[in-house]
Amino acid sequence: MSQPAFGKMLQQLVDLGVIELQTKPLDDQIERRLKKFWEQAPCPECGDPSIQTWPSSNRVICRSCGFKPVCTYGTPFHEKHLSSGEVLLAFILYADTLLSISKIATLLDRAYKTVYYAIREVEAAVQRGFPVVWNQFQQEIDGPVQIDESSSVCSGYKGQDPPRDSRHRGGSSRSGRSRWRGRHGDQITLVAACRDVLRVVHGQLGISYETDLDPVIQEAEDLSQPLGEVWTDGLQAYRQMEYTHQIVVHDETYVSPDGVHINQVECLFSLIKPWLRKFRGLSKHGLEQAAHTFGIIRSLNLAGASLVSVIDCLAMGAFPSST
Repeated sequence: MSQPAFGKMLQQLVDLGVIELQTKPLDDQIERRLKKFWEQAPCPECGDPSIQTWPSSNRVICRSCGFKPVCTYGTPFHEKHLSSGEVLLAFILYADTLLSISKIATLLDRAYKTVYYAIREVEAAVQRGFPVVWNQFQQEIDGPVQIDESSSVCSGYKGQDPPRDSRHRGGSSRSGRSRWRGRHGDQITLVAACRDVLRVVHGQLGISYETDLDPVIQEAEDLSQPLGEVWTDGLQAYRQMEYTHQIVVHDETYVSPDGVHINQVECLFSLIKPWLRKFRGLSKHGLEQAAHTFGIIRSLNLAGASLVSVIDCLAMGAFPSST
């Protein structure tokens, strides 16, 4: 799934009946996983830890107060125009391929705004639950942390809520960016920290150490072991850090005589920028959120995590006491 045109070709295969999207197995897996969380969680109504589930029903019941919600209650899967499997499939296609939300909506034969809002809710929930899920891997992450920054311009035209209508959804027929009015977006700095299988990526407005760079380094430390050594380029802001710090000056070389480099992060930027381009412009908030989502899914993939881990990220926000 490395080409943007793949979404169109996949839709053609679906239309021809060559590929049939079956989300029922995902529905079943999500239901089974959520029931396990319910069995360990207190009732959201009375707080009593006496929830009962049944294999043959999607409902759970509190034996204390009789509260009887569906198992998706409180999660991003609840009360959507999409099935649970479609919600998860839409997010995976969004986060792990070059398919745009528009192409995903066409593929699922759903309204654009239905898919858009479902993905946004799942994206926010995954980011909340990821730190807890990641800690459960209990991986020993060795070696230095490579930090780098790269500029990216966000769009001043994106970010309306609800999202604007494009041409194929009834918007203006005028071609190109000229059909939108408004100030061009701010320049955002993508800051990334790479440590073995862990990739932390954030979009920041500036490049001051305390407010923009240090939070990314701190998150990398929180999600792995204490940082033993940090490798960066020669940016002046990094000189304020308190960690053991090695610098490679790119005006002189890309790998220092001591073997210091930030090639891992630069490789990450070469992957994330084509992924961000599929959106054809992102608001400041959208770019920050998308960059973080990319780092989360990249980390889960490199760690060999399954779809269950993504479901767990979503459930953590709804069942914090069961973690």
